[in-house]
Amino acid sequence: MENKLIDSHAHLDDESFDEDREEVIESLVDNHVEIVLNPGADLKTSRNAVALAEKYPFIYAAVGCHPHDSKYMNDDIMNIFRELAKNNKVLAIGEIGLDYYYDNSDRDVQRTWFREQIRLARELDLPYIVHDRDAHEDIFNIMKEEHTSSTRGILHCYSGSVEMAREFIKLGFYISLGGPVTFKKSKTPKLVAAEVPIDRLLIETDSPYLTPEPFRGKRNEPKYVSYVASEIARIREITAEEVALRTNQNFRRLFNL
Repeated sequence: MENKLIDSHAHLDDESFDEDREEVIESLVDNHVEIVLNPGADLKTSRNAVALAEKYPFIYAAVGCHPHDSKYMNDDIMNIFRELAKNNKVLAIGEIGLDYYYDNSDRDVQRTWFREQIRLARELDLPYIVHDRDAHEDIFNIMKEEHTSSTRGILHCYSGSVEMAREFIKLGFYISLGGPVTFKKSKTPKLVAAEVPIDRLLIETDSPYLTPEPFRGKRNEPKYVSYVASEIARIREITAEEVALRTNQNFRRLFNL
């Protein structure tokens, strides 16, 4: 693939990379990966994401609290996120949202801190990155209630319907697809890949999770984002280079890069 790729969501700070993180990151240039956005999931990983972004020019960070960890959130942590987000390598607040599959935190607590972090993104005029698992309706309703003309961001590793994707796009959001679009039995992501306007599409790996075919079952890495691009290209009947080009343009537009 001649065009460079952007992985819009990867957790290179994850402990699964502790043994070979530098090798993995340094190999990205040879694998045509131009930019990686590394979101935090709590205070520790947000700080780690910022440290990685400061070390490598092509890695950027997002800071925020994942719904799993919202039970640990408080105003002091929010203030630290506010300060971290002022770093010029921090592009967004995230990943934030709701997860009703695991329910690791009480749902009311999840909803409270999702709102508060959306408001932080608005205050700082930053996009935000949404984690949505089995919570489509509440996610959408909160996002709609908190919406302003400047609100924008990403539905990361999107798993909802085409119809819901269209509603998120109306709110100014991009739809990001990852490894599941390559899975043989994953019908909904394939439909989304076919139907979402290409000027609203992003690609990601969510490394080290959700490894695409044919590497499913192994640790995911940002270099495998090319398999996501290739599958979307196959579905849309265009070239992988076109997918890379258009998703790169979308990422740069969203983050003013």
